[in-house]
Amino acid sequence: MIQLEFTATQIEALETERYAYPQPKVQRKIEALYLKSLHLDHQLICRICRITEPTLVRYLRTYQQAGLAGLKCLGYQGQPSELRAAELRLKAHFREHLPATSGQARQMIEELTGVRRSPTQVRALLHRLGMKHRKTGFVPGPSGTSEKQAEQAAYVKKTPP
Repeated sequence: MIQLEFTATQIEALETERYAYPQPKVQRKIEALYLKSLHLDHQLICRICRITEPTLVRYLRTYQQAGLAGLKCLGYQGQPSELRAAELRLKAHFREHLPATSGQARQMIEELTGVRRSPTQVRALLHRLGMKHRKTGFVPGPSGTSEKQAEQAAYVKKTPP
């Protein structure tokens, strides 16, 4: 059993961070440490937090070595993307040649980088580059009544080209 000594300020920090931290996984880690600071048994902590004993031991060792900051680090890097290296170049290109559709953007990306992505991934990349989807309006067709058609014709004559 790992023995940890907690000061009153450390317990206070654990108590406030266990619900206030934005990441749920980190909240669970901090909750386990908070329960440990209350001198609960490891098996009871594991049941309350729904974690295994080795996971609890890993949390405790991380806290022992790096403190609360060590618990807040998830260490997940994500998968490397082939487009990450070309993001600046793509952003500059899209600023000069604005794509009208995500399909057109997909084609431009494939021509510039040689990487082919699905439309969903292209939209996510465009969003990550700071571009937003704009909805376009439509031109209404001719009206069904003769009164409205006369009103539209009068408006067109009045309006300069």
